[in-house]
Amino acid sequence: MKKNSCHFWHIALIACFALNAQQNNDTIVNVSKDSLQVVSKEVKFDSIVSIAKIDSLWIEIMYSSPLYQKPVATKEKMKELAKSSLTTEVLKQRLEALDANTPFNLEYNPILERLIKSYLKTRSKYYPKMMARARYYFPVFESYLDKYDIPLEIKYLAVVESALNPRAKSRVGATGLWQFMYQTGKQFDLNISSYIDERQDPIKATEAACQYLEKLYKTFNDWDLALAAYNSGPGNVSKAIRRSGGHRNYWNIRPFLPRETAGYLPAFYAVMYIFEHAAEHNIKPLLPTIHHFATDTIQPKRLLTFEQLSETLDIEVDMLQFLNPEYKLDIVPFVEGKKYSIRLPKEIIGDYIQKEATLYTLAAKEDAEREKPLPKYFEMNQRTRYKVKSGDYLGKIANRYGVRVSDIKKWNGMRTTNITVGKYLTIYPKRLNFSVARKSSKPKAGKGQKRSYTIQRGDSLWSISKKYPKISIQQLKDWNGIRDGKRLMPGEKIFIYEKS
Repeated sequence: MKKNSCHFWHIALIACFALNAQQNNDTIVNVSKDSLQVVSKEVKFDSIVSIAKIDSLWIEIMYSSPLYQKPVATKEKMKELAKSSLTTEVLKQRLEALDANTPFNLEYNPILERLIKSYLKTRSKYYPKMMARARYYFPVFESYLDKYDIPLEIKYLAVVESALNPRAKSRVGATGLWQFMYQTGKQFDLNISSYIDERQDPIKATEAACQYLEKLYKTFNDWDLALAAYNSGPGNVSKAIRRSGGHRNYWNIRPFLPRETAGYLPAFYAVMYIFEHAAEHNIKPLLPTIHHFATDTIQPKRLLTFEQLSETLDIEVDMLQFLNPEYKLDIVPFVEGKKYSIRLPKEIIGDYIQKEATLYTLAAKEDAEREKPLPKYFEMNQRTRYKVKSGDYLGKIANRYGVRVSDIKKWNGMRTTNITVGKYLTIYPKRLNFSVARKSSKPKAGKGQKRSYTIQRGDSLWSISKKYPKISIQQLKDWNGIRDGKRLMPGEKIFIYEKS
């Protein structure tokens, strides 16, 4: 599929559980435009409380599952695990047991042993966060892997590809949990626009990855070769088979694969081993902030920013970004004929319905006050033709479309970087040359005693407003001339007006 991408060798422990068709149960809560004016009257508080109770009871049942119980270990056991070392004989036995229960050829060899021991020694600082992410994403992966009859162990591939970071990008542009290149993403209906990159959508990208892996397996009839083809393309795997004299075992064709792919499968095997034997190596997960079963989706009736949602619903922007990584600008667009939804914790869905009219009023007010309009929604074409202008050079054009100079040369069969004014270049864009306005307006003085506040690491307007219960996010913006989600820098000072 790609790529020469940077791999993220971070490992996680996963307590897997059945998703119980979670995706099919996601609800799009839809309110007609005519009802928005009376939404607060029509939604009865008692019914919302009842729904919230049902949700909380269901989440409590899910959390009470034995799969989510924190492991209890004595100090003696911890010391024993810390002192234990992985011998070659023990590793052989464990790999043999794994091999017997997986369609992959997980056989022992010294290369794999060195890699596993290297990960255990040098990657420990990445484990806790990775484990927490895995508990959110793996149930989603497993539901789609099961749907397409793909081995569930493939979920570990996303660890190798992206470290379970849906906004991960390689140096050549591979993006998302499953690291799709632009063209491959388009092939599997992952659309990219000025606001959205569906390669970063955990659900859509996972289904696309399953469809691609299904095709690769039908081509090679071997899961090891399918994964090698996922990394370097089926053409390179076919060439390696021919050059090896017709062998179809990964380890036999490995010397004939591109260097990156030669290390790709061992990395996948190492990840699988450490996930499956995390307890034996004293790898302990952090508790996840939220589980996927504790979220749901709702469809807004107008363009909304994450900051507007944060201010109205009392939810951190960081949580909105985690649950909705496909929105590149932290904006949920509204386009006639398209359905864009926002994923929220279930306990907030009722609050959203109650405050929907208020939320839209706030959004309309900020639209009217914005000095520069937000970028128009623009669906990126699969290909564009660019006419070279005076003063252009390849670096400038590449930056405009978010691509590399080497990409433009490859797409246009160019040997040098020389270009001629008036000539057309074929380009497959990854982004547009726009940005969200973040200009400051003139600060407005408030009433009360003026105090300065020094921004701390991790501060946001939302978290600061919580320290001063009588102060809103909008007041902080007005007093300090902050517009459109300006990032706060540690050490920066802002002013607060406190009434006595």
